[in-house]
Amino acid sequence: MEAADGRTGLDMLRSDVRIDLLANDVGLPGDMNGHQMAGAGRKHRPELKVLFITGYAENSLIGNGQLEPGMHVLTKPFAVDMLARRINELISAK
Repeated sequence: MEAADGRTGLDMLRSDVRIDLLANDVGLPGDMNGHQMAGAGRKHRPELKVLFITGYAENSLIGNGQLEPGMHVLTKPFAVDMLARRINELISAK
């Protein structure tokens, strides 16, 4: 599934559709960034695994704190096989 912006993505997360992993960019069009969308979506799906994809340094995403359990970061640039490997790892992790 694909969403054009954060609000549309949040609507999908609030639906009853099965979603195994949210992979999203930190920067999204519209008034909601990827981190805000994931946080709001986890209120409906608290166990949702999240992979943030960003061209920014990881510290700019999480600041001095840490991401919530089940949230991970992949920084650009990366090879497609690295993305596939990370997605496979996250989906198969318990």
